[in-house]
Amino acid sequence: MFHIKQVMVYTYAFCIVLGGLASAIYTKRAAQKDLGIKNLSNNFFYLIFISGFVGGKLFFYLENPLYYWNNPSLLLDNFSGGFVFYGSFVTIIPVIVWYLKNQNIPVLPMLDILAITTLIVHAFGRLGCFNAGCCYGSPTKSLFGMPFPTTNHVAVHPTQLYEVYILLILLGFLTIIKKHKKFQGQIFLLYISLYGISRAILELFRGDSRGYIIKDVLSHSQFIAVVLLLISLFFYKKLNKKIN
Repeated sequence: MFHIKQVMVYTYAFCIVLGGLASAIYTKRAAQKDLGIKNLSNNFFYLIFISGFVGGKLFFYLENPLYYWNNPSLLLDNFSGGFVFYGSFVTIIPVIVWYLKNQNIPVLPMLDILAITTLIVHAFGRLGCFNAGCCYGSPTKSLFGMPFPTTNHVAVHPTQLYEVYILLILLGFLTIIKKHKKFQGQIFLLYISLYGISRAILELFRGDSRGYIIKDVLSHSQFIAVVLLLISLFFYKKLNKKIN
């Protein structure tokens, strides 16, 4: 006799896992096709997960540092609460560059692959946000407005879905450009630039509580987006100049 207990599966976690699997499959296949790497080590993906988890949580805490300073016990509750995408991103990149150099894997070609990888897992992640009711937008009376339990059923911009659409458009665009890229690293730098611009604009429609560099003017994510945009434009010009 078998007795199966009811198991609750959270859509946010499900989307993250599904996105992680899809992006890992793509990364392995692309690494084999583009770089001749027949079996990309699982350590590569473990590093991405660990560094992304640490960076995402750290930046989340930094959005409201005084709150966590006064409630230090919440720092131990690492598997609840939110994550900051850019926190994960800026933590993962130096770790991955170090790993690639240590394993003698070409850095720029792999970063081009990871640009597509990031778009895949990010799109799934934002679908998870939509189902969880987090990362929502500001109140609106437009036909796009949707109520969430976390907004007290007030209609707001579904910024999670806006971002999913943006990420899918970028995914399609960069996949096309990848076939005709002029230099190694181009896809990665285009990804940073285009997503940075999109994210900075999207932040104008956000309505959830998040950290600001300048209160109600410049959010943490907008600031990071601008900094990364400037850096990517610098390296884009530098790398493009080498082939001209």
